[in-house]
Amino acid sequence: MNQRILRDFFLRDVLEVAPALLGKKIVRRFPDGTIKKYQITETEAYRGIEDRACHASKGRTPRTEVMFQQGGTVYVYFIYGQYWLLNFVTGEEGDASAVLIRGMEGFPGPGRLGRELQLDRSFYGEDLVTSGRMWIEEGERPVQIQSGSRIGIHYAGEPWVSNRWRFFINGQTVSARTPD
Repeated sequence: MNQRILRDFFLRDVLEVAPALLGKKIVRRFPDGTIKKYQITETEAYRGIEDRACHASKGRTPRTEVMFQQGGTVYVYFIYGQYWLLNFVTGEEGDASAVLIRGMEGFPGPGRLGRELQLDRSFYGEDLVTSGRMWIEEGERPVQIQSGSRIGIHYAGEPWVSNRWRFFINGQTVSARTPD
């Protein structure tokens, strides 16, 4: 059995954690007891309150409260009335940074990923270190990691739009502007 990723992994800067998640496995225990593992293939970093593309840039709200917790916590949010998007909080308490999981093997796009994992509001605040229904395990380190601009954040303006804070395994990227 692969080793579960511990809290220290998530307590680092988001720009270290986001590319380091590539190749790791999301492990999901479904309500029927089935356990499935999915390789992470694409991530995006959102760097706290100074990053205008980050939800936390507007401060502490009921929606973003979990982002201000210590790293290793799940931040999910609902968009377009149909998709739950999965994020992992990083850094020390108060940092408010998170990594959006944009793709996993066989499920490109954060919307498809959320549907496959059967995400819902109950995952908000889930602790990846102690959870019995979702956690992260070591995986195979990708041979080649690439970076690019984040997707769908035109509203944030420069320099946030041009930051190459999207990371993906060579050939495993989603170019669509929608979450699906």
